[in-house]
Amino acid sequence: MNYPAAASVPITSIVEKILTIQDITHGKHDDNFLLRYRGELRLDAESAYDQISDALEPHQLTPTFRNEEGMHVVSLMKGRINPSPSNPRVNLIFFLLTLFSVVLVGTINSYQGPVPEDAFKLLGLILKELDTGLPFGLSLLGILLAHEFGHYLAARYHKTSVTLPYFIPLPIPPFGTLGAFIQLKSPPKNRRVLHDIGVSGPLAGLLVAIPILLIGLSLSDLSILPIALSPGEGFSLEGNSIFYLLAKYLVHGEFLPQPASYGSLPPLVYWAKFFFTGQPIPLGGKDVMLHPMAFAGWAGLLVTALNLIPAGQLDGGHSLYVLFGDKAKKGLPVILVLLILLGFVWSGWWLWAMIIYTFGQVHAEPLDQITELNPARKLIAAFTLVLFFLLFVPVPLTQIINSIP
Repeated sequence: MNYPAAASVPITSIVEKILTIQDITHGKHDDNFLLRYRGELRLDAESAYDQISDALEPHQLTPTFRNEEGMHVVSLMKGRINPSPSNPRVNLIFFLLTLFSVVLVGTINSYQGPVPEDAFKLLGLILKELDTGLPFGLSLLGILLAHEFGHYLAARYHKTSVTLPYFIPLPIPPFGTLGAFIQLKSPPKNRRVLHDIGVSGPLAGLLVAIPILLIGLSLSDLSILPIALSPGEGFSLEGNSIFYLLAKYLVHGEFLPQPASYGSLPPLVYWAKFFFTGQPIPLGGKDVMLHPMAFAGWAGLLVTALNLIPAGQLDGGHSLYVLFGDKAKKGLPVILVLLILLGFVWSGWWLWAMIIYTFGQVHAEPLDQITELNPARKLIAAFTLVLFFLLFVPVPLTQIINSIP
């Protein structure tokens, strides 16, 4: 064994309790470690990390575990992660603003009263009917709360420092919010912790979104879409995912929107084309007129699908990373190409491609990368990737307006 003379004896004795040391390297000025030990762990990585992390706390050192050339590598970084406390008042203010925003937009979506030319008079009329926006606003906010607190509670369970959820108000249709996020203030300990934090959000959100969607669909009526539109008239069609199509079938016994005619296309070809392009518009066909709760449930499914895109810091990116490690980065070009192609049928995907290209090339790297997922977690992570395909909406919204005067 090669032990440089300058090696810290007290620190090395701590490392020897969990690692059969083969060699020691001292970090240089531009290295991100103080000491690096290579060898073989004496006990399982998860227990070894807890033991050495606790032992090094009085020395203000933070350990990282890596695999390198068939050996276990324990690197010691100077300092401990001591996140500064958050200000929960900020979270509360943004939550209240978002609550008002989603209820306001819910009221706008359902408003059927007079539309004066004066914008302030119109706003006054809408504000008088804010109670009509509660079914949509509270349903959508309940889904977002469940999603974000799924992340938050999982992080707290694993003693990972995290902020409370930050909600983002956007008081314009169709949703009234840009969603919410939490921020990890310290790296996850290992892949198991990263997995639990990542999957808890979408799974908790779905536990709320699915009942809201099904109840909302049961309150929704079926109606015939217009065959033709007068000048200036229009409507919007929400996009379909495989799950959403099946949910509508479960409640109403039909695949909706049901076209008036398939024309010359076989039904399967028609549905594949409509699913991926939103065309042809099923004018004269039958569709479900969404109750506000159903629309909130649909929006919850959409938000979950967007979070499950398997890239970068998104929840789906975490699932891909904990399963495949650094190999997950090889999937990024495929995701970007698919989003760019989908942008030709819904231009919003080009914005998502830009966001993922900018922020999706970095993954949350755990301190201990030796501890692997157990079989149950592997199964759940794989399940979340399957969920992405079931929930993904190729064309989220289609606006149909007759602009011909």
